[in-house]
Amino acid sequence: MCLITLATKLLKNKIPGYLKINATISPLLIPILCLLSIFFVCISCYSQTSKDSTATTISGKSLAIINSKYEKLSSSVDKQSSKLLRRLQKQEEKLRRKLALKDSTKSAELFTGSQDAYLQLQNKLKAPLDKAVLSPLKEYIPSLDSTSTAMNYLEKVPGLPADKLKQVTAVGGQLRELQGKLQSANEIKAYIRQRQEQLRQQLSQYSDLAKNLKGISKSVYYYGERLKEYKAIINDRKKLEEKALATLREMPAFQSFFQKNSYLSQLFRMPGGNGGTTQALEGLQTRAQVQAMLGQAIGPASGAVGVNLQQQVQAAQGQLNQLKDKLNKVGGGNSDDIMPDFTPNQQKNKSFLQRLEYGLNMQTSGTTNFLPATLDIAPTVGYRFSQNFSAGIGGGYKIGLGRGWNHISLSNQGVSLRSYVDARLKGSIWLSGGFEYQYLKEFENMRQIKNLDTWQRSALLGLSKKLKVGKKKESKIQLLYDFLAGQQIPRGQAFKFRVGWRL
Repeated sequence: MCLITLATKLLKNKIPGYLKINATISPLLIPILCLLSIFFVCISCYSQTSKDSTATTISGKSLAIINSKYEKLSSSVDKQSSKLLRRLQKQEEKLRRKLALKDSTKSAELFTGSQDAYLQLQNKLKAPLDKAVLSPLKEYIPSLDSTSTAMNYLEKVPGLPADKLKQVTAVGGQLRELQGKLQSANEIKAYIRQRQEQLRQQLSQYSDLAKNLKGISKSVYYYGERLKEYKAIINDRKKLEEKALATLREMPAFQSFFQKNSYLSQLFRMPGGNGGTTQALEGLQTRAQVQAMLGQAIGPASGAVGVNLQQQVQAAQGQLNQLKDKLNKVGGGNSDDIMPDFTPNQQKNKSFLQRLEYGLNMQTSGTTNFLPATLDIAPTVGYRFSQNFSAGIGGGYKIGLGRGWNHISLSNQGVSLRSYVDARLKGSIWLSGGFEYQYLKEFENMRQIKNLDTWQRSALLGLSKKLKVGKKKESKIQLLYDFLAGQQIPRGQAFKFRVGWRL
């Protein structure tokens, strides 16, 4: 009834001559207007509901996983930073004691206050985060900015369920915690880089201290590489955040919010943003400054001169990108990277599980007077100490195949326990060795192989060639010599040809 009254008032106020409409038309017009009013109200409600629902499509499970991921990263950064500071303290203390035996005055001058500096950095790591600082990290990481701005936006969405609002707030807090840990790590990196250079300059004349200086250099380099790895994880475009926030990023309301409230908008002027900051980044010239310098040098660029200048700028930009790509390939990412004065171990920053390598070896042997043709299958698991050295263990199973195509018969012909060591000689050629215990008798059940006195030994040494198969897999061809083959009963094969794969 209220809609009919509303429609009647609209007709009275908006349609001239309403009172002149005859009675036969009015009863038909009013229901039509009522239906139109209901239709437009429904559209408006649906639009608002759609807007709010789009903003809250991130599931609680996704938010929980994102929060857990950032919490683990914060813990890892904090752990690596504390570990580095403790290690450098010990290394500097060793240097101080050695230098004091040679030059006590210089030792006091060089190391006085260094332990206090490390202690201050450790205390800063343990200090609680200042919640008043919205962006603790003084470095732009796109993914952190995007996710942080998204959480700020979701916190302001009206009608957000209380449980989801709590999760969003938790993710935002964990993001700031991670930014604080990364900022502390950057400050530690800057300090130890300066300290490393100072020690190198002051102690370069003492050749017997070079080993200690190299130890500090290694610790600093691997710490920087670990930080780069963490930042790569954050910026991984296949990560959960990209998928969870994909719908949100398409919303015009969020895009407008991002242009005004993101960390990027505080650094640079963005379309529709708040105008950005007038303060340039340290060491970075603004576009206006560059244009002013060009104007002073060659005068106003117009017409053909302007086109030519633009082409030259584009060519220079292309060359700069090529140089950046080459720098990234050799391990450099920015001017703060620490270039090593040693050959880095590419496995150093990997976890224990990441350094494990799984393989499968196969070997065949022909028939003899005592044994049928056999096939040895041996799965292995190894540990990569470096890119040039690995070692591992495995177990083998010998399957009897029979005495020919006319007499195929599968049987249990033996088992083995294996160990191996691989050391790179040159390129894809490796020196391989190992020690094995083998049970070389036919058996029907596992109880028969318990007597270790019946097991025979093999001492192997030879060459391997490793070939890439795809991006991650690798095949291996081996030719090994068994130095104990003559002691086996029956006599074993002196040369063993094996084919293997790294899974």
